[in-house]
Amino acid sequence: MTSPGDAPDAESSDGYSAEGIRTLLDTFLLGDPDEQLRLRTILADLQHSAFGVFLFVAILPAFLPVPGLAGGLSGPLVTLIGAQMLIGLRKPWLPRFIGERGPRRRTMQRFVGRIAPWLRRLDKLLKPRLPALVETLPARAFSGLLLVVLGILLSLPIPFTNYAFGAMLLLFSLALLERDGGLMLVSWLGGIAVALGLGLASDQVVDLSREWMHKL
Repeated sequence: MTSPGDAPDAESSDGYSAEGIRTLLDTFLLGDPDEQLRLRTILADLQHSAFGVFLFVAILPAFLPVPGLAGGLSGPLVTLIGAQMLIGLRKPWLPRFIGERGPRRRTMQRFVGRIAPWLRRLDKLLKPRLPALVETLPARAFSGLLLVVLGILLSLPIPFTNYAFGAMLLLFSLALLERDGGLMLVSWLGGIAVALGLGLASDQVVDLSREWMHKL
């Protein structure tokens, strides 16, 4: 993983910009707790990790104990991210009404505090590897397709699934941030397992989908 002390604009011989998770977390942790972190500003100077950071911020509501927040906010954002990866965009496109919004730094500090022990455990494991599973167009499109599916499922009022979806999407985010094809493979398998598992309960999912569509 990239350490916080590394220069953010330092690049390796393969063009990899040092935008590892710990460096990016410093962006969220260091500063005025009351500052609003606008997505447009957060993503402006990022290169390889822009989708990973966008996804990292997008899944925040899934970890907040507020009913309906994950489905109403995280689900559509994850679907938007997935759709853009699916069609081959290299960096996220943000509608103005989304780009000008974002969490308070204090909220991100609480989120990071909750997952910090897990990030420390993963710190020694994550690294750029198996680039064909992260950087190639087919791989990015497949990741995008799974994110679209997971984003739609997260939008549905399926009981007791927010944390599970949030944890899985966090793995996608870390894989994109660290360009870790091994972790991306794990994320793919998890995403496929969830999609197939809910497919076995398709009648319930269809009923929930209809109720959700009627509320729109």
